[in-house]
Amino acid sequence: MYWIWTLIVGAIIGAIAGAITNRSGSMGWIANIIAGLVGSSLGQAIFGSWGPQLGGMAIFPSLIGAVIVVLVTSFIVMRVTAKD
Repeated sequence: MYWIWTLIVGAIIGAIAGAITNRSGSMGWIANIIAGLVGSSLGQAIFGSWGPQLGGMAIFPSLIGAVIVVLVTSFIVMRVTAKD
């Protein structure tokens, strides 16, 4: 049950990060889950695990990390697509 909660919270965090950066249209649910999970790991590594936690993830650092991941990923995808 823990992994199901982790995936659900990761998807929500990834979707919120995509909405904040206005780049959620090109991302599907799987990309949102990956951005949420990777962003959660990155955010907690950089900012620590403060604030409320849900599904084993600190919400605020995870959201900040997911926003960073979405911005960097969309920047890289834009640069690669622009060269073609």
